[in-house]
Formats: sequence, C-alpha cells, structure tokens
Amino acid sequence: QDNGFEQFIINYCNEKLQQIFILMTLKEEQEEYVREGIQWTPVEFFDNTIICNLIENNTSGILAMLDEECLRPGVVNEDTFLTKLNQLFASHKHYESRETQNARHIMDTSLAPRSFRIRHYAGKVTYNVTGFIEKNNDLLFRDLSQAMWASRHSLLRSLFPEGDPQKVSLKLPPTAGFQFKSSVAMLMKNLYSKNPNYIRCIKPNDTKSAMVFTPELVLAQIRYLGLLENVRVRRAGYAFRQLYEPFLQRYKMLSPRTWPHWAGSDREGAEVLLADLAYPDEELAFGHTKVFIRSPRTLFDLERRRQERVVQLVILIQKTFRGWRCRTQYQLMRKSQILISAWFR
Repeated sequence: QDNGFEQFIINYCNEKLQQIFILMTLKEEQEEYVREGIQWTPVEFFDNTIICNLIENNTSGILAMLDEECLRPGVVNEDTFLTKLNQLFASHKHYESRETQNARHIMDTSLAPRSFRIRHYAGKVTYNVTGFIEKNNDLLFRDLSQAMWASRHSLLRSLFPEGDPQKVSLKLPPTAGFQFKSSVAMLMKNLYSKNPNYIRCIKPNDTKSAMVFTPELVLAQIRYLGLLENVRVRRAGYAFRQLYEPFLQRYKMLSPRTWPHWAGSDREGAEVLLADLAYPDEELAFGHTKVFIRSPRTLFDLERRRQERVVQLVILIQKTFRGWRCRTQYQLMRKSQILISAWFR
C-alpha cells in the first residue's frame, strides 16, 4: 500500500519489460503482415512508450528531475522535487498528484499530499516521495572507498575499485536511479539482440492452494500482462507462417503435382500444393516470402495428412525393396537350378 523509491524503480523495470513485450509480439506481428503484403484489419493495443518516457527521459523524465534535485545546491527536500514534477507534468495524462487534481477540479481523497500517482500499463500506483532523494543519492564516502581498497583482502579490493588513489575522480558518484537506468538499458539492449520466447505465469489464487481457481484474480493478471491484446492480434492474424522453401519441402509429398520433384518456384509450388488440398481461401494467405495459415486446425490437418502419407511412402519403399530382394533371390536360385540340371544331364 505504501510505495517508495524501491517500488518506483522496480515498476520502471516492469514497464520496460512490458514495452519490449509489446514491440516484439504485438507491433512486430502486425508489421510483418504489412511487409508481406497481407490484407488484414489492424488491432488496437496500448503502447506504453509514453509511460517509459515519463520516467526515463534524459531531460524531462522523473529520474532526470530526481538527479537534478540531488545535485542542486541549497535546501533540497522531497517537497521541491514534487513541486517540480507537478509543474512539469501538469497536463500529462499518466501523471497526477494532489496539486494537478486540484487544477483539474478533481476531488480524490485517496491521494496523499506528499505523493504522486502514475498510470502504469498494469494500473495506477501511488508513490510517497518521502526518502526519494536520500535513497537516490546512494553516496559512498570517498575515504571509505579508499580504506576498503587499501585492505589486504583481495575481495574487498575488487569490490571498491574507485578507492584506488590513481583513479580518484572529482566527479560526483552516479545516483542509484542513474545506475539502475543504465542497467535496464543494458538489459534491453541484450534482449533486443535475442529472439525471445515468453512464458507468462498466472497465479490462480491467493492462498497457494491446489485445485482452487479465482476467476477475478486471473482476469486481472491477464489484463495487466497485456495478454488480451496479444490474443486478439493472434486471432485476427495467422497462427502459422513459414518461408515457401521449407514449407514446400515438408509438405510437397501431399500432392502428385509437386511430388517427388517440383520444377517451378517455391511460391508457385506452395500455391499448387494447397490448391490440391482444397482448403478454404480464407484459411490461407500468400505473402512476398511466406505462406500464412490462419487457424491451428488447418495446420494440424496438414500434419495429419503428412503423417499418413509418410506411412504410405514407407510401405511403398519397403514393398519395392522386398520385391527386388525376392526377385533377385529367385533369379539366383533359377540360374543355379539350370546350371545343376545341365551338369546332371
């Protein structure tokens, strides 16, 4: 119920993770249809970039304002920090405080005086600014770092490299918010270079009991995790897509016109193959480089037909080999019988 600086930076990290989830699953999903020239109706989804910018903008974000207050000479306290936020984000639709609510003639007694509220993707969260500046400074006195570096213990020396007198910097040490922001940026860079697969864990009940399912709790988590938009995009789009060449190589055995060899282009082969299988037109779409199949049911039917055809081909190979082996053995026996009969006669 009482959220401070620690919960603020944790929620900032969650917001960045949700942003990469949106970009890599929802936005790229829809952009792929545009790249492939597939006609479909785009699905609206909430892009939380505006919330990330509210927190991390280098010049006018909440973290930047917090660092500015920590470095400002004179009397510095959380009240001046909150006043600056109220002036800067007076019209921001994802920020509110007691002062901004009064300016908008909104009466909300749930918002305390020394607090501000952010409308995150997962809902509204109220933060108490008490302790923000002290926790953000995260000052480690220079003489303490030097004392630790001068220790004979190798681990302590490695933990305080800034204590080396030859590396003493007159610059102020980085704030906790700045360090956390840099760590999140490195994490995002690492994730963007990968091909992620998501596993979303849903808590079915608050009592950690088996076979207990609370629909309201599950629905809230599904909404907060952005899974509803993801399902809508998937249902509006196509469940399966694959490049023409591997698709044709896997399923060309299902059509006599493409099996065993197809002389044309891979796209033409895929079109001929699926035309022979007589699937409805609305189930299929042919992009510039990929074939798209709308429902999993069609894909399962393709796999079922392929398995049946593989069995038929295996039987054909076995039948041909057994016939060759028996024919060869018979011819050898016949040749031997003639030779024995001739010598006997």
